[in-house]
Amino acid sequence: ADIISTVEFNHTGELLATGDKGGRVVIFQQEVENKNLPQFRSEYNVYSTFQSHEPEFDYLKSLEIEEKINKIRWLPQKNAAQFLLSTNDKTIKLWKISERDKRPEGYNLKEEDGRYRDPNTITALRVPVLIPMDLMVEASPRRVFSNAHTYHINSVSVNSDDETYLSADDLRINLWNLEITDRSFNIVDIKPANMEELTEVITAAEFHPHQCNTFVYSSSKGTIRLCDMRASALCDKHSKLFEEPENPSNRSFFSEIISSISDVKFSHNGRYLMTRDYLSVKIWDLNMENRPVETYQVHEYLRNKLCSLYENDCIFDKFECCWNGNDSVVMTGSYNNFFRMFERGQRRDATLEASRENSKPLQVLKPRKVCTGGKRKKDEISVDSLDFNKKILHTAWHPQDNIIAVATTNNLYIFQDKVN
Repeated sequence: ADIISTVEFNHTGELLATGDKGGRVVIFQQEVENKNLPQFRSEYNVYSTFQSHEPEFDYLKSLEIEEKINKIRWLPQKNAAQFLLSTNDKTIKLWKISERDKRPEGYNLKEEDGRYRDPNTITALRVPVLIPMDLMVEASPRRVFSNAHTYHINSVSVNSDDETYLSADDLRINLWNLEITDRSFNIVDIKPANMEELTEVITAAEFHPHQCNTFVYSSSKGTIRLCDMRASALCDKHSKLFEEPENPSNRSFFSEIISSISDVKFSHNGRYLMTRDYLSVKIWDLNMENRPVETYQVHEYLRNKLCSLYENDCIFDKFECCWNGNDSVVMTGSYNNFFRMFERGQRRDATLEASRENSKPLQVLKPRKVCTGGKRKKDEISVDSLDFNKKILHTAWHPQDNIIAVATTNNLYIFQDKVN
C-alpha cells in the first residue's frame, strides 16, 4: 500500500506531495536550516498526511475501483491555504490544506468542554478571545469531481487561467471548472464507433504553461497532438501533430510497444515539449513537427533485452520525466533504481543511483556506468545483473533550486546540489 505512485512539488517548491497505492497523500515541507544562507542544506519533513481516496466498488460494472493515487497537481497559491487536485482511476478531488494555530475561548452559551450552560446562570456578557495553540495542519475535501470517466484517468492538468483543468483517460479528455463538480465538458473523444477498430489510446495530456487555450496529448502510437480550444468546441482535429518517422533498421516486433509515450511535459517557458517513450526522451520544438530537436537514449542497452522485458511485463512500465527550473536539464528514471539526467546545452549526461547503500545524508552520489559488452570494468554494472523490480518511475524537480525528488518503489529520496 505504501508504493509511491506520484510525486509533485508545489509552485514555490516549499511543499512536496507524494501519493501512494493505498490512497494516501503525504506532504513534506521544506525547512531551511539557515535562513540567511538560502543555498544551505534544506530538509523536507512531514507536514501533513491524509487519506485522499478509499477503495470503491462499481456495482453496475462489477468492478473494484482501487484507491491508488494516479496524479497530484497543485493549484497556484492565492491565500494562506494550499489547494491540490488528487485523482485515482475514476474520481478527482480538490483538497484544501490549511494551518490552524489559534482557537476561540470564552463562549457565553457553552462551557469549555462544549456543554451548554443554563441560560439562567449567565449574568455577564463575555467577549470570546482567540488563544494560541499547537499548530494543526488540516486537510479537507472541498470538491469531488466524479462520474465523468468511463476509463482510467491517467492525467490531470491545471490550466494557466487558474479556473479550469483537464482530466484525461484512455479515450477522452474532459475540461472542468474548479467550482463546478456536476458537469464537465468533453473536448477530445477518440473512441471509435466500433471498439474493435480501436488502434490507439491517450497516454498523457497537459495544458500549456502560459496559453490557456492550448493543450497537448500523447498516444500509445508515439504521436503528440497539440490542440487549440479556440478552433472548435470539440478538439478532435488537432492543430499540430508531432511524430518522428520510424527508423526502418530498428523495426522489430516490439516497435509499437516501445514507441508508446508514457509522459509529456511542456518546458517552463512553453517553447518545448518533452516526451518519454520506453527507451528515450525526446525534446520537441513547438514550431517543428516532423522530428524532435533533441533525443536522449535513457537505457539503449535494453534494446537487446526487449523479449525478456516483454515476458516479465516491464516493457509496459510508464516512466515519467521532468524539467529543471530553467529548462536546461531533463531527468527521468530507469531500472536498478538508476535515474538519468541530460544537460541540454552541454550534451552531457549522468546516471545516478537512489539506494539505501549509497544515499547517506551529505554523501555525494557517484555516477554509475552500465557495461553493455566486452570486458566489464571494476565500477561498472553488467546489463544482466540489473534488477528490473527496482525502478524509478516518478521524479520531480524543485521549480527554483537544484533539489530533486526521486521515488523508488516505496522510498522517497531527496537530493540536492553539493554546497561548497
